[in-house]
Amino acid sequence: MIVSDNGTEFTSNAVLSWSDENKVEWRFITPGKPMQNGSCESFNGRMRDELLNETLFFGLDHAREKVRSWVHDYNHRRPHSSLGYATPADYAAALTATGDRLRNPGQIRRSPVAHPTPAGVSTAGTRLAAG
Repeated sequence: MIVSDNGTEFTSNAVLSWSDENKVEWRFITPGKPMQNGSCESFNGRMRDELLNETLFFGLDHAREKVRSWVHDYNHRRPHSSLGYATPADYAAALTATGDRLRNPGQIRRSPVAHPTPAGVSTAGTRLAAG
């Protein structure tokens, strides 16, 4: 699933056709509610503060080089607290090493978010006990 804002770049017929053809669910955040896509907004703010606001680009090739360098640093040299203080590259490698099935679309198996209620336990009683 992809979550994005309602910008014209994400609501175009080409993007919507691509998501339909590739069976990728696309959800839009509520207009004016960027906090609904917090991780993307956090990344955008960090990139804006650390790269875009601090760099004078002298051409497209220079911009590409600076962006490539910043992205490499962000993914390979910086630990992220949300990833247990691992770098994104190390975190992705650990997922791959532990057999993350999402890395191989031919083997995607969806597991439930919550475990089913054990046999003999009523859901009404469970809700009551949970408060």
